[in-house]
Amino acid sequence: MTKQDFGDLIISFTDDFYRIAKAILKEDADCEDAMSSAIVKGFSKLHTLKKQEYAKTWFSRILINECSSVLRCRKRKREVTYEEGVLTEEAAQQDYSDLYQHLMQLDISYRLPLVMYYFDGFKIREIADILEMSESAIKMRLNRGKLQL
Repeated sequence: MTKQDFGDLIISFTDDFYRIAKAILKEDADCEDAMSSAIVKGFSKLHTLKKQEYAKTWFSRILINECSSVLRCRKRKREVTYEEGVLTEEAAQQDYSDLYQHLMQLDISYRLPLVMYYFDGFKIREIADILEMSESAIKMRLNRGKLQL
């Protein structure tokens, strides 16, 4: 895969990738940081991509790893004051639909497979590969996540 092809892939699936980042991180600024870091890492590691048809899955895995890195960094940073937390929560509640609010309240282990399957159109097998889990575990998380919603 050429760098031009990879750039085209990123552009065409930007919304899908952003939804994955948003399902993990919730904050827009953190999502943007993770996306940009993943894109840089994807371009630098493009030679490790073995088959072009798996490029979306390959990049999704890089993005999930970058999101995890952002989460680790955020946990090491300062704690949020009560007022900041309340203001952020109120702004989030005004900006998004009820479905989105309920989805964001789910544990990440249920939220991420739901977003990848229903919003981004990944197949169960692809989600299992990306999250490094069995297909039955993904099906179980999809089912439990839907029940919790």
